[in-house]
Amino acid sequence: METLKKCITFSFDDGVRQDKRLIELFNKYGLKGTFNLNSSFLGLKGGREVNGKFLDNSKVFPSDVKEIYAGHEVAVHTLTHPNLTCEEEEAVIYQVEEDRKQLSKLVGYEVTGMAYPCGGVNNDDRVAAILKNSTGVKYARTINSNAKFDPPENPYRWHPTVYAREGDKAFALAEQFLSMKADKPQIFFVWGHAHEFDILDDMDWERVETFCQMLSGRKDVLYATNKETLAWLQGMEKPKR
Repeated sequence: METLKKCITFSFDDGVRQDKRLIELFNKYGLKGTFNLNSSFLGLKGGREVNGKFLDNSKVFPSDVKEIYAGHEVAVHTLTHPNLTCEEEEAVIYQVEEDRKQLSKLVGYEVTGMAYPCGGVNNDDRVAAILKNSTGVKYARTINSNAKFDPPENPYRWHPTVYAREGDKAFALAEQFLSMKADKPQIFFVWGHAHEFDILDDMDWERVETFCQMLSGRKDVLYATNKETLAWLQGMEKPKR
C-alpha cells in the first residue's frame, strides 16, 4: 500500500458552542480537527457586536466537553487566554500546564497539543523553548498563516496554511492542494474560530459545508487531528529498514 503524502487537518480555538455544529459537519464529511480550549472559561456566556451583528462566543460546558469533541482532539489554549510572550516563565508554565491537566481530566486522555492564545505577535522562540522544556505539550500552533503546505520546521511554532474566515483564499489554496502531486509530506492546515461563521459573508455556514464537502473523500489524503498529523510526519521521517 502506497504511503499517503498529503494530509488535511483543522484547528479551532476558544471552545465556543458553535464547535458542535462544526464537528457535525466534520463527521458528516469524514474530516478531523483539533479544538483548543481555555478550561477556566468553559460554560461562560459571552458575545460582542461586530459590524452591526451580534457575535455569540459563549463557551461549551465542562460536562459536555468529552461528548462534543469525541473522535477529535482537545488541546490547550491556556487557562485565561493571555499573550504568553508578555508573561514570565513561571506564568507561562502555569497557564499551559494547569489548562492541560484540567482538560485531560475532562476528556479522559492526556492532552498534549496546544494553540497560542491572543492575536498579533503571540509566539516567539523563548515561549516555544519553555513549552518544549517545561511542559507536557508536544506541539503548539501559531496564528501566522503562511499559505504553504510544508511540514513545520519547529512543531512548537507550527504555522498553519490559512485562516478559515478568509473564504476565497481558503478555497483557492484548497484547490491548489487537492490538485497537486506530492512526492514529499504536504499539509493543508486550516485554523479559525467556529463562532465567526455566524456573522461572515465570505465564509458563512453554507459555504463552510461546501468547503468541507470539497475536501472530503480523497483517497490520496490523510484526514487527521493535529496530534495525528504530527505522528504521521514523525512516522514518515523514520529510516526504512
